[in-house]
Amino acid sequence: MSDAALTPQAYLRAHTRWRPEETLFWLATLLPFWLFPDYLSLASQIAITALLALSLDLILGYAGIVSLGHAAFYGLGAYTAGLVSKYGFGDPLGGLVCAAAVAGLVGYATSFIIARFRHLALIMLTLGFGLLLAELGNSLGWLTGGVDGLQGIEMWDLLGVFHFDLYGKVGYAYSLAVLFLLFLFARRLVHSPFGLALTGIRENWVRMPAIGASSRAHIRMVYTIAAAMAGVAGGLIAQTTQTVSLQALSFELSAEVLVMLVLGGAGYLYGGIVGAAIFMIARDRFSGIAPQYWYFWIGVLLVMVVIFLPNGIVGSLARLTSRWRKE
Repeated sequence: MSDAALTPQAYLRAHTRWRPEETLFWLATLLPFWLFPDYLSLASQIAITALLALSLDLILGYAGIVSLGHAAFYGLGAYTAGLVSKYGFGDPLGGLVCAAAVAGLVGYATSFIIARFRHLALIMLTLGFGLLLAELGNSLGWLTGGVDGLQGIEMWDLLGVFHFDLYGKVGYAYSLAVLFLLFLFARRLVHSPFGLALTGIRENWVRMPAIGASSRAHIRMVYTIAAAMAGVAGGLIAQTTQTVSLQALSFELSAEVLVMLVLGGAGYLYGGIVGAAIFMIARDRFSGIAPQYWYFWIGVLLVMVVIFLPNGIVGSLARLTSRWRKE
Protein backbone atom coordinates (compact mmCIF):
# COMPACT_ATOMS: atom_id res chain seq x y z
CA MET A 1 0.00 0.00 0.00
CA SER A 2 1.38 3.44 -0.92
CA ASP A 3 1.87 6.20 1.64
CA ALA A 4 -0.90 8.22 0.02
CA ALA A 5 -3.45 5.46 0.77
CA LEU A 6 -2.58 5.27 4.47
CA THR A 7 -4.38 7.12 7.24
CA PRO A 8 -2.19 9.58 9.20
CA GLN A 9 -2.03 7.17 12.15
CA ALA A 10 -1.07 4.22 9.94
CA TYR A 11 1.51 6.37 8.13
CA LEU A 12 3.18 7.35 11.41
CA ARG A 13 3.19 3.76 12.67
CA ALA A 14 4.73 2.53 9.43
CA HIS A 15 7.52 5.12 9.52
CA THR A 16 8.37 4.82 13.22
CA ARG A 17 8.76 1.03 13.10
CA TRP A 18 12.42 0.00 13.28
CA ARG A 19 13.81 -1.80 10.26
CA PRO A 20 16.52 -4.50 10.42
CA GLU A 21 18.97 -2.35 8.45
CA GLU A 22 18.65 0.41 11.05
CA THR A 23 19.56 -1.98 13.84
CA LEU A 24 22.55 -3.21 11.85
CA PHE A 25 23.66 0.37 11.21
CA TRP A 26 23.75 1.27 14.90
CA LEU A 27 25.43 -2.00 15.81
CA ALA A 28 28.09 -1.20 13.21
CA THR A 29 28.89 2.05 15.03
CA LEU A 30 30.28 -0.09 17.87
CA LEU A 31 32.86 -1.76 15.62
CA PRO A 32 35.57 0.93 16.05
CA PHE A 33 36.03 -0.21 19.66
CA TRP A 34 37.43 -3.51 18.36
CA LEU A 35 38.46 -2.96 14.73
CA PHE A 36 39.91 0.57 14.88
CA PRO A 37 40.97 1.27 18.47
CA ASP A 38 43.66 3.68 17.27
CA TYR A 39 41.05 5.84 15.52
CA LEU A 40 38.57 6.34 18.35
CA SER A 41 39.36 10.06 18.52
CA LEU A 42 38.42 10.37 14.84
CA ALA A 43 35.33 8.24 15.44
CA SER A 44 34.32 10.58 18.26
CA GLN A 45 34.68 13.61 15.97
CA ILE A 46 32.59 11.84 13.33
CA ALA A 47 29.80 11.17 15.84
CA ILE A 48 29.84 14.81 16.98
CA THR A 49 29.87 16.16 13.43
CA ALA A 50 27.06 13.74 12.54
CA LEU A 51 24.98 15.27 15.33
CA LEU A 52 25.65 18.74 13.91
CA ALA A 53 24.63 17.54 10.44
CA LEU A 54 21.51 15.94 11.91
CA SER A 55 20.51 19.25 13.49
CA LEU A 56 20.98 21.06 10.17
CA ASP A 57 18.92 18.39 8.41
CA LEU A 58 15.94 19.21 10.63
CA ILE A 59 15.77 22.76 9.29
CA LEU A 60 17.09 22.19 5.77
CA GLY A 61 15.86 18.75 4.78
CA TYR A 62 12.49 18.92 6.52
CA ALA A 63 11.61 22.60 6.85
CA GLY A 64 13.43 23.92 3.78
CA ILE A 65 15.50 26.52 5.67
CA VAL A 66 18.87 26.92 3.96
CA SER A 67 21.41 28.06 6.56
CA LEU A 68 25.00 29.13 5.98
CA GLY A 69 25.56 30.05 9.62
CA HIS A 70 24.56 26.93 11.51
CA ALA A 71 28.05 26.61 13.00
CA ALA A 72 27.21 29.67 15.13
CA PHE A 73 25.09 27.50 17.44
CA TYR A 74 27.74 24.78 17.46
CA GLY A 75 30.34 27.35 18.51
CA LEU A 76 28.03 28.83 21.15
CA GLY A 77 27.56 25.39 22.66
CA ALA A 78 31.29 24.69 22.55
CA TYR A 79 32.26 27.93 24.27
CA THR A 80 29.46 27.60 26.82
CA ALA A 81 30.46 24.08 27.84
CA GLY A 82 34.13 25.07 27.81
CA LEU A 83 33.66 28.18 29.94
CA VAL A 84 31.39 26.41 32.41
CA SER A 85 34.02 23.72 32.88
CA LYS A 86 36.93 26.17 33.00
CA TYR A 87 35.33 28.13 35.81
CA GLY A 88 34.54 25.24 38.10
CA PHE A 89 31.65 23.09 36.84
CA GLY A 90 33.19 20.19 34.96
CA ASP A 91 30.22 17.82 34.98
CA PRO A 92 29.83 16.61 31.35
CA LEU A 93 26.05 16.19 31.36
CA GLY A 94 25.49 19.48 33.16
CA GLY A 95 27.75 21.17 30.61
CA LEU A 96 25.69 19.76 27.76
CA VAL A 97 22.50 21.10 29.33
CA CYS A 98 24.07 24.56 29.59
CA ALA A 99 25.32 24.37 25.99
CA ALA A 100 21.88 23.35 24.70
CA ALA A 101 20.17 26.08 26.75
CA VAL A 102 22.39 28.93 25.52
CA ALA A 103 22.34 27.82 21.87
CA GLY A 104 18.59 27.19 22.05
CA LEU A 105 17.89 30.63 23.53
CA VAL A 106 19.91 32.37 20.83
CA GLY A 107 18.22 30.19 18.21
CA TYR A 108 14.81 31.13 19.59
CA ALA A 109 15.68 34.84 19.59
CA THR A 110 16.89 34.78 15.99
CA SER A 111 14.05 32.52 14.82
CA PHE A 112 11.62 35.46 14.84
CA ILE A 113 13.70 37.04 12.07
CA ILE A 114 14.43 33.76 10.26
CA ALA A 115 10.72 32.86 10.10
CA ARG A 116 9.90 36.03 8.18
CA PHE A 117 12.14 35.38 5.16
CA ARG A 118 12.68 32.74 2.49
CA HIS A 119 15.17 31.82 -0.22
CA LEU A 120 18.05 34.23 -0.95
CA ALA A 121 17.23 36.66 1.87
CA LEU A 122 17.24 33.74 4.32
CA ILE A 123 20.63 32.54 3.09
CA MET A 124 22.13 36.01 3.52
CA LEU A 125 20.59 36.40 6.99
CA THR A 126 21.97 33.13 8.32
CA LEU A 127 25.35 33.88 6.77
CA GLY A 128 25.35 37.32 8.36
CA PHE A 129 24.42 35.99 11.80
CA GLY A 130 27.19 33.42 11.60
CA LEU A 131 29.84 35.94 10.54
CA LEU A 132 28.78 38.41 13.24
CA LEU A 133 29.05 35.78 15.96
CA ALA A 134 32.42 34.57 14.67
CA GLU A 135 33.79 38.12 14.77
CA LEU A 136 32.31 38.60 18.25
CA GLY A 137 34.10 35.49 19.43
CA ASN A 138 37.35 36.82 17.99
CA SER A 139 36.97 40.27 19.55
CA LEU A 140 36.18 38.86 23.02
CA GLY A 141 39.60 37.28 23.30
CA TRP A 142 39.71 37.87 27.06
CA LEU A 143 36.81 35.44 27.38
CA THR A 144 37.13 33.05 24.43
CA GLY A 145 40.90 33.01 24.04
CA GLY A 146 40.59 34.53 20.56
CA VAL A 147 42.85 33.02 17.92
CA ASP A 148 44.70 31.03 20.59
CA GLY A 149 41.54 29.16 21.52
CA LEU A 150 39.89 28.51 24.87
CA GLN A 151 42.27 26.64 27.16
CA GLY A 152 42.09 25.33 30.71
CA ILE A 153 39.02 23.11 30.28
CA GLU A 154 38.99 20.40 32.94
CA MET A 155 36.32 17.72 32.80
CA TRP A 156 35.09 15.63 35.69
CA ASP A 157 34.59 11.91 35.27
CA LEU A 158 31.51 10.99 33.27
CA LEU A 159 28.76 9.93 35.70
CA GLY A 160 31.46 10.14 38.37
CA VAL A 161 32.98 6.87 37.14
CA PHE A 162 34.42 7.07 33.62
CA HIS A 163 37.55 9.16 33.09
CA PHE A 164 38.17 10.78 29.69
CA ASP A 165 41.20 8.77 28.56
CA LEU A 166 43.79 9.69 25.94
CA TYR A 167 42.74 6.76 23.74
CA GLY A 168 39.27 8.21 23.24
CA LYS A 169 37.24 5.20 24.44
CA VAL A 170 35.08 7.14 26.87
CA GLY A 171 34.89 10.10 24.50
CA TYR A 172 33.57 7.98 21.63
CA ALA A 173 31.13 6.04 23.83
CA TYR A 174 29.85 9.31 25.28
CA SER A 175 29.51 11.04 21.90
CA LEU A 176 27.88 8.01 20.31
CA ALA A 177 25.36 7.66 23.15
CA VAL A 178 24.35 11.33 22.90
CA LEU A 179 24.09 11.06 19.10
CA PHE A 180 21.86 7.99 19.38
CA LEU A 181 19.54 9.54 21.97
CA LEU A 182 19.12 12.75 19.98
CA PHE A 183 18.65 10.72 16.80
CA LEU A 184 15.77 8.90 18.49
CA PHE A 185 14.29 12.27 19.41
CA ALA A 186 14.71 13.61 15.86
CA ARG A 187 13.29 10.41 14.38
CA ARG A 188 10.20 10.70 16.52
CA LEU A 189 9.90 14.40 15.75
CA VAL A 190 9.97 14.15 11.96
CA HIS A 191 7.52 11.23 11.97
CA SER A 192 5.03 13.08 14.15
CA PRO A 193 2.22 15.40 13.00
CA PHE A 194 4.64 18.28 13.68
CA GLY A 195 7.18 16.72 11.32
CA LEU A 196 4.56 16.19 8.63
CA ALA A 197 3.60 19.86 8.98
CA LEU A 198 7.23 20.82 8.46
CA THR A 199 7.31 18.83 5.24
CA GLY A 200 4.16 20.61 4.10
CA ILE A 201 5.73 23.98 4.89
CA ARG A 202 8.80 23.02 2.90
CA GLU A 203 6.64 22.12 -0.09
CA ASN A 204 4.20 25.04 0.13
CA TRP A 205 4.85 27.76 2.68
CA VAL A 206 1.75 29.79 1.72
CA ARG A 207 -0.95 27.12 1.83
CA MET A 208 -0.10 25.41 5.14
CA PRO A 209 -1.78 28.07 7.35
CA ALA A 210 -5.01 27.36 5.49
CA ILE A 211 -5.17 23.91 7.11
CA GLY A 212 -4.31 25.22 10.57
CA ALA A 213 -0.50 24.87 10.58
CA SER A 214 1.15 28.23 11.24
CA SER A 215 4.26 28.27 9.08
CA ARG A 216 6.11 30.84 11.15
CA ALA A 217 5.34 29.17 14.49
CA HIS A 218 6.54 25.79 13.20
CA ILE A 219 9.68 27.35 11.74
CA ARG A 220 10.50 29.09 15.03
CA MET A 221 10.06 25.84 16.95
CA VAL A 222 12.16 23.63 14.71
CA TYR A 223 14.84 26.30 14.37
CA THR A 224 15.12 26.48 18.17
CA ILE A 225 15.31 22.69 18.45
CA ALA A 226 17.99 22.50 15.75
CA ALA A 227 19.99 25.26 17.45
CA ALA A 228 19.88 23.42 20.80
CA MET A 229 21.01 20.17 19.14
CA ALA A 230 23.88 21.97 17.43
CA GLY A 231 24.79 23.44 20.82
CA VAL A 232 24.96 19.93 22.28
CA ALA A 233 27.31 18.91 19.45
CA GLY A 234 29.51 21.91 20.26
CA GLY A 235 29.47 21.03 23.94
CA LEU A 236 30.61 17.50 23.10
CA ILE A 237 33.58 18.69 21.04
CA ALA A 238 34.66 21.03 23.85
CA GLN A 239 34.40 18.28 26.45
CA THR A 240 36.10 15.51 24.47
CA THR A 241 38.98 17.64 23.13
CA GLN A 242 39.14 20.02 26.14
CA THR A 243 39.77 23.00 23.90
CA VAL A 244 37.69 25.32 21.71
CA SER A 245 38.95 27.30 18.72
CA LEU A 246 37.36 29.98 16.55
CA GLN A 247 36.95 27.28 13.90
CA ALA A 248 33.85 26.22 15.83
CA LEU A 249 32.17 29.48 14.76
CA SER A 250 33.52 29.66 11.23
CA PHE A 251 31.68 29.90 7.93
CA GLU A 252 33.93 27.10 6.70
CA LEU A 253 32.38 24.67 9.19
CA SER A 254 28.84 25.72 8.20
CA ALA A 255 29.72 25.09 4.55
CA GLU A 256 31.29 21.72 5.32
CA VAL A 257 28.20 20.53 7.17
CA LEU A 258 26.08 21.57 4.19
CA VAL A 259 28.38 19.51 1.95
CA MET A 260 27.91 16.53 4.28
CA LEU A 261 24.15 16.77 3.88
CA VAL A 262 24.49 16.92 0.09
CA LEU A 263 26.71 13.83 0.16
CA GLY A 264 24.42 11.84 2.44
CA GLY A 265 21.06 13.20 1.35
CA ALA A 266 19.04 16.02 2.93
CA GLY A 267 15.63 15.06 4.27
CA TYR A 268 16.80 11.60 5.34
CA LEU A 269 17.88 11.41 8.98
CA TYR A 270 20.65 8.97 8.18
CA GLY A 271 21.86 11.21 5.35
CA GLY A 272 23.64 13.64 7.65
CA ILE A 273 25.22 10.81 9.66
CA VAL A 274 26.47 8.93 6.61
CA GLY A 275 27.57 12.16 4.91
CA ALA A 276 29.52 13.23 8.01
CA ALA A 277 31.28 9.85 8.20
CA ILE A 278 32.22 9.91 4.51
CA PHE A 279 33.41 13.52 4.63
CA MET A 280 35.48 13.13 7.80
CA ILE A 281 37.09 9.87 6.71
CA ALA A 282 37.80 11.27 3.23
CA ARG A 283 39.32 14.41 4.72
CA ASP A 284 41.52 12.33 7.02
CA ARG A 285 42.72 10.14 4.15
CA PHE A 286 43.11 12.86 1.52
CA SER A 287 44.90 15.28 3.86
CA GLY A 288 47.39 12.52 4.64
CA ILE A 289 48.06 11.94 0.94
CA ALA A 290 48.20 15.59 -0.20
CA PRO A 291 47.83 18.10 2.67
CA GLN A 292 47.78 21.10 0.31
CA TYR A 293 45.21 19.74 -2.12
CA TRP A 294 42.78 17.62 -0.09
CA TYR A 295 39.92 20.02 -0.86
CA PHE A 296 40.37 19.17 -4.54
CA TRP A 297 39.51 15.53 -3.91
CA ILE A 298 36.57 16.48 -1.69
CA GLY A 299 35.35 18.61 -4.60
CA VAL A 300 35.69 15.67 -7.00
CA LEU A 301 33.74 13.45 -4.60
CA LEU A 302 31.00 16.05 -4.24
CA VAL A 303 30.66 16.54 -8.00
CA MET A 304 30.47 12.80 -8.61
CA VAL A 305 27.76 12.34 -5.98
CA VAL A 306 25.70 15.26 -7.29
CA ILE A 307 25.91 13.99 -10.89
CA PHE A 308 25.26 10.31 -10.31
CA LEU A 309 23.37 10.39 -6.99
CA PRO A 310 21.43 13.69 -7.01
CA ASN A 311 19.48 12.75 -3.89
CA GLY A 312 22.63 11.91 -1.95
CA ILE A 313 23.88 8.46 -1.06
CA VAL A 314 21.18 7.60 1.48
CA GLY A 315 18.46 9.35 -0.52
CA SER A 316 19.31 7.48 -3.70
CA LEU A 317 19.47 4.14 -1.89
CA ALA A 318 16.12 4.85 -0.25
CA ARG A 319 14.50 5.59 -3.61
CA LEU A 320 15.96 2.46 -5.19
CA THR A 321 14.74 0.36 -2.26
CA SER A 322 11.27 1.92 -2.42
CA ARG A 323 11.05 1.27 -6.17
CA TRP A 324 12.19 -2.33 -5.69
CA ARG A 325 9.55 -2.94 -2.98
CA LYS A 326 6.79 -1.58 -5.22
CA GLU A 327 7.83 -3.93 -8.01
